[in-house]
Amino acid sequence: MQENLDKIYGFLIQGSINVVMALAIFFIGKWAARIASDIAENVLIKAKVEKTLAVFGKNITYFTILTFVVIAALNKIGVETNSFLAIIGAAGLAIGLALQGSLSNFAAGVMMIIFQPFRLGDYIEAGGAEGIVTEIQIFSTIITTKDNKRVIVPNAKITGDKITVHPK
Repeated sequence: MQENLDKIYGFLIQGSINVVMALAIFFIGKWAARIASDIAENVLIKAKVEKTLAVFGKNITYFTILTFVVIAALNKIGVETNSFLAIIGAAGLAIGLALQGSLSNFAAGVMMIIFQPFRLGDYIEAGGAEGIVTEIQIFSTIITTKDNKRVIVPNAKITGDKITVHPK
């Protein structure tokens, strides 16, 4: 009987230590993720990257690190993380396929922000539209035509075709 109690106490003590270590991994990792994401944002801002893209980079950095931290904490508790990683991979693939058009518009928006083939206020012909660029968003660009209509053009359509920028 005493031998069984000793085994139970040992199991409880080891389990408690693992839970405390997992909580430490989680909270220290969350703190480190916040610091790393702030550093990433500051680096992007100092590199003169558009503020929208810098904030996006900060969020991606934070959630990527936090995902690894959660997996490490679960592993410390004793949860089998191989299947968890497979589920995350499959979910990422499914989301990527479902958002394929949006992701191409997003990538085109990032490229337009970085390389700046045109700026706000420029008169352009692109993506089947012609007019003054009034807004460049991450997924689309808003162009105001000569007859004062707002045309919203997906960024992938703009970067996938020729862009004519008329002189001011």
